[in-house]
Amino acid sequence: MKHPTALRSITYHGLEDGPRLIVLGAVHGNETCGTQAIGRVLADLDAGRLELARGQLTFVPVANPLAHALGQRSGERNLNRNFRISARPEDFEDRVANRLGPLLRDHDVLLDLHSFHTAGEPFVMLGPRDNDGELEPFDGAREEEALALRLGARRFVEGWLDTYARGVARRLRNPNASLRAQMLSTDPAYGVGTTEFMRAHGGRALTLECGQHDDPKAPEVAHRAILNTLAHLKLLDRPDPQPVRDAQVLRLVEVVDREHPEDTFARPWKSFDPVAAGEVIGRRAGGEPVTAPTEGFIVFPNPNAQPGNEWFYRAEFSDRFQGR
Repeated sequence: MKHPTALRSITYHGLEDGPRLIVLGAVHGNETCGTQAIGRVLADLDAGRLELARGQLTFVPVANPLAHALGQRSGERNLNRNFRISARPEDFEDRVANRLGPLLRDHDVLLDLHSFHTAGEPFVMLGPRDNDGELEPFDGAREEEALALRLGARRFVEGWLDTYARGVARRLRNPNASLRAQMLSTDPAYGVGTTEFMRAHGGRALTLECGQHDDPKAPEVAHRAILNTLAHLKLLDRPDPQPVRDAQVLRLVEVVDREHPEDTFARPWKSFDPVAAGEVIGRRAGGEPVTAPTEGFIVFPNPNAQPGNEWFYRAEFSDRFQGR
């Protein structure tokens, strides 16, 4: 098919000063809950049912138009990996990032709306805790956490980039890829997506996984999150939503790659299914079991993962939010 030649964004400028928020949908083309929710909010703003009180509000309903047109996760590669400005763009997603990146830099807060492959409840991907390390230095954890607790989900997951970096180190020792989209998984920068890019440029950013791709509730989850974000940031004159009280926080501790097309799961796992220490999660093509070293949870299981890419993540309980 002919590749799209433009990226559509819509911006509203409040007449009073305030935060600058950007909301993304369809960073992965088959994750359309955000696109649907953004469409509802745009219609309400244009009809006057919602009024921007202050600040700046930008929507990108379809952040990856090629993947969206194809009805699949990626166009030529995963837009939400290795997200950076390219002096010499090599693929469609590089060209999108060259337009989307400056948009992100021009805002203070990002809400990135996603969905996931298997059934499960919504959850928020948290950024790092405040730190001055080399991987992802950050000083805005309190602001991100305050917003995260108001998006409407009760489940939270931290530890993305450092867990992915450990996976990269392992891949470098045992690469198993040929296409550029797969080779990128051995690039230490490959774990950087929209939220990591935003934080690296001084912003605050959250990813909300709104539910399974085709769950009719997922667009409602996305819509509520947009309105709650607008209220919390005071872009709308609405009361600040109450923070969730029964938060469950998990930390990613390991990413396991699919090595062969015949690697198979032991059963149809769903995100956040509990797993016992020693339990068989799947088997390699040669029959070797892949087992859980400790008690924990399965996250992002993907039975259709390409060899050399993420098959599943393992998570354990986190102490984040304790005492809040």
